[in-house]
Amino acid sequence: MTITTTRPDFAAARKAMLDSQLRTSGVNEVFVLERMGVVPREDFVPEGAKSTAYMDRAIRLEDGGFLPAPLFHGAMLAEARPSLTDNVLVVDAGSGYLPALVGPLVESVDTIAPDKAATSGKRGSYSLVLVDGAIEHVPSSLAKLVAEGGRIITGMVERGVTRLATGRKSGKALALLPLAEMGIPRLGAFDRPPSWSF
Repeated sequence: MTITTTRPDFAAARKAMLDSQLRTSGVNEVFVLERMGVVPREDFVPEGAKSTAYMDRAIRLEDGGFLPAPLFHGAMLAEARPSLTDNVLVVDAGSGYLPALVGPLVESVDTIAPDKAATSGKRGSYSLVLVDGAIEHVPSSLAKLVAEGGRIITGMVERGVTRLATGRKSGKALALLPLAEMGIPRLGAFDRPPSWSF
């Protein structure tokens, strides 16, 4: 008796992701659809998760991090509108998918792990910072990596609700403006330090 297994049709799954997740949620920018239509999401998840790589949910990675759902990346790129003059820093939660998406759209891409971005003392001059997850706040270590006038696109978590958010640096100030509510994995490295209250 021969057992045959059918390999998932990833190209069809990718097209279905564009049509049923991104377009129906208002993400219709051509450059976003083109990039997400050619970068194979299944290459950035563990072997056991490849068949579900295009589902509308986050996927746990082997190192304990997550690859967020496709809508987060689509909405993030649409909001960021990266250009060939941008030098980009991706706070990469471990998948490598977001740097692969944005790479051909910009001048340069560097990556940094969340724990390093949350504690690093170095300064940067990135015109665009993309955070691949939801954060409670922008610590000074992360703000220092954004150039004057530069922008940051991230998920933010407030009272347990996660939203896409954007910000622009002006002087030392960098505040986040919440946008659309959506499911985004939380990056614990950016949790606010516990404080005493009486």
